[in-house]
Amino acid sequence: MAGMTLRRFHCALLLLLFPCFLGFAQALPPGQSPPLVKPSPLETLVGTAVATTFERFADRKLQSNQFALTLVDLRNERQPAWASYRGNVQIYPASVVKLFYLAAAHRWLEDGKLQDTPELQRALRDMIVDSSNDATHYLVDLLTGTTSGPELPDTELDAWFDKRNAVNRHFLSLGYTNINANKKPWCEGPYGRESQSIKRHKPNRNMLTTDATARLLLEIVTGKAVTVSRSAEMLQLMERNPLKPVPAGCEPDQGKDFTAAGLPPGAKLWSKAGWTSEVRHDAAYVELPNGTRFILVTFTVGHSDNREILATVVRKIVEGMTDRR
Repeated sequence: MAGMTLRRFHCALLLLLFPCFLGFAQALPPGQSPPLVKPSPLETLVGTAVATTFERFADRKLQSNQFALTLVDLRNERQPAWASYRGNVQIYPASVVKLFYLAAAHRWLEDGKLQDTPELQRALRDMIVDSSNDATHYLVDLLTGTTSGPELPDTELDAWFDKRNAVNRHFLSLGYTNINANKKPWCEGPYGRESQSIKRHKPNRNMLTTDATARLLLEIVTGKAVTVSRSAEMLQLMERNPLKPVPAGCEPDQGKDFTAAGLPPGAKLWSKAGWTSEVRHDAAYVELPNGTRFILVTFTVGHSDNREILATVVRKIVEGMTDRR
């Protein structure tokens, strides 16, 4: 990129990226040019954040198919503004999927399909606050009426898998698309019927999009996920404290090492991160000291050891949201 100024580079890359914000264009008659569509200020901000991030991490070979984000401007809560980059692309979500299990559990509780007990509340807390996989396994069993265990004959396995799809059916009924939330998260790996089902039933992984994740987070933040009181309970579990001490040697901390790494002092954060050897994600609701509020869902693939990718995106979004106030 020798000889190209940063501004020219951003402009050139924005022209390449902008179709990712708009989706696929409709077919036009031969010889007819598509109408010129001016990006909204929020789309321009997302494009600038993406371009800045690609440029900064070019030496780390950050590719366009390793990155997705969705931004929701909540300064007008009645009419939130949206913009995204590859926002409808399915990506393995790691622990971000736990947000969907959290919302499903509250729906089941509201409908009387689950009994509220201290053990259930402990599992919900541990799943979101500490990102416990064991707690998530317990909740998936409760939500779907299934359990892990020995392998099953094919017909029994298919019936088991149909029950395991209960959370998917729930979100499909709400209009969610392009997601798959029917797998338990594992540290060592699945065995028995869990492994058997992964080989037999497709897709064989949980999958989310940043758009779908941002929608769920928006519904939680605005009190529309199940009920106002249940939304508040969900959001409370997601509250992060960047000043909280973290023991040495711990894996990346949700309150420090994801979206928080790019936030200014005094910002408030509610989030659910996802991290494996393959991915580094965060779904975050942010309140800045000046009152600006936004949701930012960022997924990165192939760079899970790099906390600065997320931090770079967040800093650019914060800068742009502050300038637009």
